[in-house]
Amino acid sequence: MRKTLLFLSVSLLFVCACGNRKSGSSAMEASKQPVGPAFCADSAYLFCEMQCNFGPRTMNSEAHDSCGRWIAAKFRSYGMQVIEQKATLNGYDGTALRSTNIIASYKPELTTRILLCAHWDSRPWADNDADSANWQKPVLAANDGASGVAVMLEIARLLAASDSNSIDLGVDFVCFDAEDWGVPQWSNHPENGNSWALGAQYWAANPHKDNYEARFGILLDMVGGSDSKFYREGVSKEYAPAIVNKVWNAAEAAGYASYFPKSDGGFINDDHVPVNQTARIPTIDIIPYFPNCEASSFGPTWHTVSDDMQHIDKAVLKAVGQTVVQVLYTEK
Repeated sequence: MRKTLLFLSVSLLFVCACGNRKSGSSAMEASKQPVGPAFCADSAYLFCEMQCNFGPRTMNSEAHDSCGRWIAAKFRSYGMQVIEQKATLNGYDGTALRSTNIIASYKPELTTRILLCAHWDSRPWADNDADSANWQKPVLAANDGASGVAVMLEIARLLAASDSNSIDLGVDFVCFDAEDWGVPQWSNHPENGNSWALGAQYWAANPHKDNYEARFGILLDMVGGSDSKFYREGVSKEYAPAIVNKVWNAAEAAGYASYFPKSDGGFINDDHVPVNQTARIPTIDIIPYFPNCEASSFGPTWHTVSDDMQHIDKAVLKAVGQTVVQVLYTEK
C-alpha cells in the first residue's frame, strides 16, 4: 500500500528578500558550506496556498483540471519548456482517470539532467481521519501534494532568476498525477500495491522523451507539514544510497541537519518506486517520518480533512527547498 511503512522485519508577483549565497572556491569547499540562491519559504508557501485555493484536486474534477493548467502556466512563466503528458489510467475500482503528468524542463538542450518530482493530485477520501464521518470526504492536500509542487515551483523561479549564477545542468520538474487513488482503508477491494502512483508508473514506462536519462532523481512528498523531520527512507537506500548520502550531507552543509536526521525510517511504496524499477533512474524520497505519532507515521494530518494550510510550516518548506538548492548548486 502506498505510504505504508514496511520495517526491516518484512500570475501573482511575489517579492521576497532572498539573495544569493556565494559559491566556494572549489567543489570540495562548496560541498561543505551553503551555496546557491536563498530559497524563499514565503514564495513556496504562497504557491502551496494557490493550489489549495482551487479546492481538492481530485481526479476527474474541475478543480484538478484548473489547477493543472495553472501549474503548467506557472512553469512556463519561468521560461521552462513544458510537456503535458495525458493518459487515461484505470483506478483500483475501474474508474477511468483523466491523468496529466506535467513535465517542465530547465535548459532542455543539456544532456546532463537532474530529476525533481512530486505528485499534484489530492486523495479523494480522508480515510485515515479519526472521525469516520469524514472518510468519504476529499483531502485538501496542502501537504500531501501541494507542498512538493510548491517547492519545485520556487526552485524553478530561482533558476529563472539566476542567469548570473546559473547551473550547468538540466533540471526536469515532473509533477505526477493520479498518485493518491490507492485503495482506501474502508474498502474491501484487495490491495496489490499497484493502485498507487499511477501517473509515475505511466511516466516511468512512457517517458516524455525517447531514451530519457537523468543522473539521479529526488521525490518531494509531504515536505511542508508542521513538525516534520525527514529520515532516510528504505527504498531510497536500496536503489540510490549515494544519492541519500548526497542529499543528507547537503542538508547539513546548508544548515538544516536537524530536519534531516541521519537515522532510518521505513520502506515506502511511493512515486520513486517505478522511477527506480522501471525508468531505472536512481531516485530517493524526501518524505517525513513520525515515529511516535499514533495517527500515522506520516504525521497527524495524513489522509485527513486537517491536511490544510493551517498545518503548513514555512520553516519546513525552507529546510527542504534550501537542501535541494544545495544539491543542485554543488553538482558538477
